[in-house]
Formats: sequence, C-alpha cells, structure tokens
Amino acid sequence: MQWIIKLDEALARLSSMCGWVACLAMLLMVANVFYDVIARYAFSEVSIGLQEMEWHLFSVVFLLGIPYALRTDGHVRVDVFYAQWSNKTRAWVNLTGALLFVIPFAWLIGIYGYDFTLDSYSLGEGSGDPGGLPHRWVIKSLIPFTALFIAIAGLNMATYALRVLSGEKQYDEESNGEGLT
Repeated sequence: MQWIIKLDEALARLSSMCGWVACLAMLLMVANVFYDVIARYAFSEVSIGLQEMEWHLFSVVFLLGIPYALRTDGHVRVDVFYAQWSNKTRAWVNLTGALLFVIPFAWLIGIYGYDFTLDSYSLGEGSGDPGGLPHRWVIKSLIPFTALFIAIAGLNMATYALRVLSGEKQYDEESNGEGLT
C-alpha cells in the first residue's frame, strides 16, 4: 500500500503543477488583454499578434485547468446524488469513472491531438492574418500533452480512490464531496 501512497502523491504534484501553469497563463492573459485594450482605445494601436496571444493563453488556461480540476475534485458531476453518498461509494464511483471514462478519453484525445499537431507542423500552419503569430502547431501541441496530464489526473483519481477504500483518506465532507483531504 505504501507504493500507492507515493504514486498518488507524485501524481497529485503533477496535476497541481498543471494548475500553477494555468494560473500563470491566466495572469499573463489578463495582462495581455489589459495592454491590448489600453493600446487600442488610448493609442489606436492594434496588434493582431497580441489578440491571437489571448486565445493561445486561454487555451493554456483551459487545457491545463482540466487536470487540476480532476485532481481537486472540481469537475462537473451530479453532486445532488454524490454529496449524499458515503466515502466508499464515492471512491467506487471515482475509481470506475477514472478507469472507464477519464483515462480512455485522454487516450483518444492524445491520439487525435497528436495527429492534429503533426498535420499543423507539416503544413507550416501559422496565422492567416498579417502580423499574426506563426507556428500554430506550438499551441496545438498542448492538446496531446494535456491528454497525458488528464490521464495522469485520472490515474491520480484512481489511486486516491484506492486510498479512500483502504480507509487511509477520505473525501472532504464540508464541501459536498468536492475537494480532497
């Protein structure tokens, strides 16, 4: 059981790292939008590259926020039922969901995202707008990496559920089942 604890904690650190990167990208996105708005309305200057950087940063926030949400149990589910269940039932639901849905879904995203990225790279895809960002494959490459981190978060859901089933951990009761303790 000791190896599950170490694995669970290592996987949790990786998912938390995704959350920190998403947070940093959010701060950069806010600064980018702030600068873009000031430049546009105060100085009548428009930068297509900065506008495209907004959705690139939003992609980072969204894609890396998913593994973090899975780790912190902040993902969407029917909490009306889930909140009423015991820790053991929650653990079985999370274990089953991680193994049957999250990890296979991450695998599909990874396979198709990898091909999507390779196509973009081989075409030399960039912005169609003058002054836009080149190398669109760079942001698209985040899709298969995110799939890897989603699979890691799914595995983390499973290891945490095993720890709950063993009685060592429990789900946070004070937040209707959201959050891990």
